[in-house]
Amino acid sequence: MNALLETTAASSPAEPAPRSAPRRRRRSSIGHPRLTPYLFLAPTILLFLGFKLYPYLSALWTSLTSNIGGVITFVGVDNYVRLLQDPLFYTALWNTALILVVQVPIMLTLAVVLSVAFNSLLLKARGFFRMAYFVPIVMGLVAYGILFSALFDSNDGLVNQLLGYVGIGPIPWLVDPFWAKISIVIAMTWHYTGQSAIIYLAQLQSIPAELYEAAQVDGANAWQRFRNVTLPGLRPALLLTVILSTIGTLQLFDEPYVLTNGGPDNATLTVGMYLYQNGFKYFDFGYASAIGYALTVIIAVISLIQFRLFRERKPKVRISPLGRLRNGKEKTR
Repeated sequence: MNALLETTAASSPAEPAPRSAPRRRRRSSIGHPRLTPYLFLAPTILLFLGFKLYPYLSALWTSLTSNIGGVITFVGVDNYVRLLQDPLFYTALWNTALILVVQVPIMLTLAVVLSVAFNSLLLKARGFFRMAYFVPIVMGLVAYGILFSALFDSNDGLVNQLLGYVGIGPIPWLVDPFWAKISIVIAMTWHYTGQSAIIYLAQLQSIPAELYEAAQVDGANAWQRFRNVTLPGLRPALLLTVILSTIGTLQLFDEPYVLTNGGPDNATLTVGMYLYQNGFKYFDFGYASAIGYALTVIIAVISLIQFRLFRERKPKVRISPLGRLRNGKEKTR
């Protein structure tokens, strides 16, 4: 009997274990889980709204108003109509465009040459030269403007003294309209070339060495390797530096302000200086804001054109219907 009971107990299925109570999903202590990332982003969003978006909208509203005798009145697009009829604005825009067309290509060409030299294994003490050419960008804009104003002084500047040793008479660097523009171009080229060269150097070091070796095996000389390997590899960095240099030159203010103060006879007056004069010299903030928004539109249009010109175009491959049919047959096989 006992054996029968033991056999029955062994053959009977075991009772299921009692289910544990379902776990309650823990909620975040700081609110809904989906809101947590936005809480971390909140400081950045608030700073952007307070220091970026609000000034933009406030400047837009200011450009539609006029301050006469301390009374702000809404004038609509009168400031923009005045801007289109202002010959001094076109003078400033022409001066800015002229400096842009001359200075940016010279600076970027020198930067490409320097970056290739910095990347060459034949150059000794490469670290020293990289640092030496990058140091000017660390110097403050006003400081290096004062430095070049002393170098280009027409009376006892160091540049004229050195030119006198080789029999070249004193050049009116800062008092002649032509030479004043040249002075600004030289100062900007000295200050910004090293920065672009370092950007190009970083891009050059990402180009695989196998491409140069393959080109050399195929019989390409140094110029062909530079044109067919180096320049295509530098395309992203070229696009970046061209856009940044264009935007920086269109906003040019420090160099002409310190070196020439826009003179002589408005020969170096830039859009940035003209905006500053209207805003902080004549206290015409409505018109100054209109100049700022006009400059923003000009920068946006030029940057868009540069993006389209420098973007990498993918080759278009056209496949005939017969080719599609053959490809389909090959896939089915």
